[in-house]
Amino acid sequence: MKTVANIFWMIFGGLLNSLLWALLGCLWYITIIGIPLGKQCFKFARLTLAPFGKEVTYEGGAVSTVANVFWIVLTGIPMALENAACGLTLCATIIGIPLGLQYFKIAKFAFAPFGMEVK
Repeated sequence: MKTVANIFWMIFGGLLNSLLWALLGCLWYITIIGIPLGKQCFKFARLTLAPFGKEVTYEGGAVSTVANVFWIVLTGIPMALENAACGLTLCATIIGIPLGLQYFKIAKFAFAPFGMEVK
């Protein structure tokens, strides 16, 4: 069932969202200081390509908290709002609710990704 859901996900915006995360990761990799932020963007690109069947857990500490502060200021707020808006739009329809819930999962992860692991 998760394979079918992931196919629908890719058709209804998941592929585009994944490509946008990969583009953002490439932009962060241009600077030396942005490489850790770029790594997180590529983690998002993998997650947003096929989110059904994956769990996100938090395993961070103090270093993750400091890194998340920089992420929130530089990237986290706009990306979390974009994913939350997509989730609200999809939840407006009955058939889009499962897809919208995945966007909410990604929005929570997009706000503060350091210390979170995708399993």
